[in-house]
Amino acid sequence: MPRHITRIFSILGLLIIVYAGVILTYNSVHDEKSQSFHAEITKSEEEWRKILTPEQYHILREEGTEPPFSSPLNENKEKGTYVSADCGEPLFSSDDKFDSGTGWPSFTAPIDPDAVVLVEDWSLGYKRIEVRSKKCGSHLGHVFDDGPEPTGKRYCINGLALKFVAQE
Repeated sequence: MPRHITRIFSILGLLIIVYAGVILTYNSVHDEKSQSFHAEITKSEEEWRKILTPEQYHILREEGTEPPFSSPLNENKEKGTYVSADCGEPLFSSDDKFDSGTGWPSFTAPIDPDAVVLVEDWSLGYKRIEVRSKKCGSHLGHVFDDGPEPTGKRYCINGLALKFVAQE
């Protein structure tokens, strides 16, 4: 067999091994993540499907992501509270919202640190910090260390994971 063909097969074999390692790591972390805390409200997946739109279900229950700049909440400038779309739990205040330019509603901090749970997420092959609703255990988005002061955090949250309640 020609030398270049042997090299190609060697590289392909190495890529398969690396890919399998990433999948095994993701599955292990994902299993640990789902067991790392217990949500206060538990429902069957069938019950969640009945109360959520298919898009909300994908984001909140299957850890999906909406397309950037697709949520009207990204542009919302009204005063009020952002609550979880599934449980109605208060999560973020409009006072902590800022325009990150990323295409998703972004906040410097949750309304109450105990309203969310932060979990390591290796689903893309590198470490990110996932933000989950403590009350329902739902995926909301991720938090990054590139936000403005006073926290330096950017809670990048899917708009479909939220509902806005205007201040009266």
